[in-house]
Amino acid sequence: MDVTYPYERRHSRWYEQLLLGLPFQVLVGLPLVIALPALERWGWGFWQTMPDYRLNTIVAIGLAFVAITLCLRRFARFPGVQVAAYILPTVSLAFLVVVAILFFTREEYTRQVLFTGYLASLLWFFAGYFIGRRYRRMKIAVVPVGNALQLKPTARIELRQLGTPEPDGTRYDAIVADLRSEDLGAEWEKFLAQCTLCRIPVYHVRQMHESITGRVQVDHLSENEFGSLLPSAMYGGLKRCADLLGALLLLPALAPIMLLTALAIRKDSPGPALFLQERMGYRGVPFKVYKFRSMYIDREGKGFTDGDDDPRITPVGKVIRKYRLDELPQLFNVLKGEMSFIGPRPESMQLSEWYERDVPFFRYRHVVRPGISGWAQVEQGYAAEVDGMTTKLQYDFYYIKHFSLWLDVLVLFKTVKTVFTGNGAR
Repeated sequence: MDVTYPYERRHSRWYEQLLLGLPFQVLVGLPLVIALPALERWGWGFWQTMPDYRLNTIVAIGLAFVAITLCLRRFARFPGVQVAAYILPTVSLAFLVVVAILFFTREEYTRQVLFTGYLASLLWFFAGYFIGRRYRRMKIAVVPVGNALQLKPTARIELRQLGTPEPDGTRYDAIVADLRSEDLGAEWEKFLAQCTLCRIPVYHVRQMHESITGRVQVDHLSENEFGSLLPSAMYGGLKRCADLLGALLLLPALAPIMLLTALAIRKDSPGPALFLQERMGYRGVPFKVYKFRSMYIDREGKGFTDGDDDPRITPVGKVIRKYRLDELPQLFNVLKGEMSFIGPRPESMQLSEWYERDVPFFRYRHVVRPGISGWAQVEQGYAAEVDGMTTKLQYDFYYIKHFSLWLDVLVLFKTVKTVFTGNGAR
């Protein structure tokens, strides 16, 4: 008995999967990015003789290309990410890493070919992004019942409300519905079951809201993507090692900047250069956070910073806050294991106690180490700490739920952009 499927998923045909998927990158992009630089430098037949310097160079380009492909594909899954903005930093970082590995292992390689491979990779990924941009806007069908009606489209997601539980001739990437709505009748349930049989993903409205906004609703605790409230212990350990290594490498390099910043603060206004404050830390253990002082010591305030126009902020303080220089002493907190480079920002003890009275599961954000920068900071900002408490928690819970290398690298790129431009979420 032949079975026919009335619905077809968008981009499900074999040629669409080949052109838009990972196989095309590996089967076409990788050989091109390796072969073009090699041909330009070594000529035809370069593969017939493969001395160490050629092999090392080709392997380095290949590893960098694969790492770039995986990173960009993972970045594209996070809400609000314009992949084009991360092609240059991702390609540059990948090639810097392979060059560093070759340098420290003292392996021979050809600089010209490696650099040409870098340029070829930039060209390939930028061309692929702009050529395939129109196909990357997801087309989602919405079952017009319950909370699904509240979803809003974005630049990356097109939402189309369905009129009836019947095929409308359009191929969709996915279907979204309020699966807990009492108004979801038998006909819509049958329709959703048929879509699943046709390999079209069906998402609950909460999942789609999370994908669009980058926030997890905080009316209850939310498990991570592996179904547990506890983030990955293995990645947590690896991240701690990376934090320690990063702090040891950055401290000597940033010491002159920290010294000049401290001198500028002392000259600008009376008082110490450092500001110490007790904050709630990892697993609910209080610790003292180190920051460069950005306020006058003899002016009263609300207990939390009221934006960049707060009259307590000194002239030098405005500059160091804009470029995040006031956060540099927290490298010592990272060394001590009290903080990480990336994680939820630690709140003062006063604010933490105030939050816990209104949000019983506020303490859950302490399941990972607090960070110098975090998902909430690059998306929402540093200001309006009290008024934006709920939104900040939603971002923090999203970070904990998706606790991973990919999200940390994305936050790192966004933070570096803010530091060098002085612009971005505050």
